[in-house]
Amino acid sequence: MNEPHLNPTLTFQESESAPQLQENPRQFTRWQRAQIFVAAWLGYFLTWVIGRSLRWEVFGWENWESAKKGGKGLVYTFWHREICAATWFWRKREIVVMTSQNFDGEYIARIISKHGYGAARGSSSRGARRALVEMIQNLRQGLDAAFTIDGPRGPRFVAKPGSVILAKATGAAIVCFHIAPRHAYVFQKSWDLFQIPFPFTRAAIFIAPPIFVAADADETEQAQKLQEVQSTLEGLQQQGKAWLGGAKKFVAAAL
Repeated sequence: MNEPHLNPTLTFQESESAPQLQENPRQFTRWQRAQIFVAAWLGYFLTWVIGRSLRWEVFGWENWESAKKGGKGLVYTFWHREICAATWFWRKREIVVMTSQNFDGEYIARIISKHGYGAARGSSSRGARRALVEMIQNLRQGLDAAFTIDGPRGPRFVAKPGSVILAKATGAAIVCFHIAPRHAYVFQKSWDLFQIPFPFTRAAIFIAPPIFVAADADETEQAQKLQEVQSTLEGLQQQGKAWLGGAKKFVAAAL
């Protein structure tokens, strides 16, 4: 059984710089801007307070290290409901995240920017092509990228092709991960069952071996890679369930 690495965020230097938050092409009313301002600061503070208190167990850290050695960037890929914990875990590492141009996407972009992320404005429903081009440029400039792969509106736990497109265009490694907090508040009425970990709870992150997409991959191969992303994330979820269930002989390298 592989022993988990504890508190991996302390094992290497965090970047003090952050990608700049780009202007949202969508216009908001004065009242909406006020709501966004308040929500952004509240979200930042909540993430900071909860994140500092979490007790992490990390499985598959060697997979992250292997992917990083590739030198062409990383495309972090995870489920939308895990944004809160993921924002804290991967903070201040010059990662650009695709966020939607709508009201929810705007305050999420501002929250994550305060934790050292950049935001490419777009989603599957609006501005996707422009955002993908921006993320490709960022990867080529040495920044990493991230997708909530089933966002912004679902279907829940169904992977969309953004990460495969980015990996094909840049040679970057797709790094799938899953976070399982032992205790969390779940918004049952939200499409993604969004979760916020309780302070001081244990949380496990499961990181899969990197997935690569050839530059000359045709549509069939891209579809196969997308299915690999889907299957990988589902496998990580099963590992998370085993961990939450307290399996005595949980094997971290089960992938």
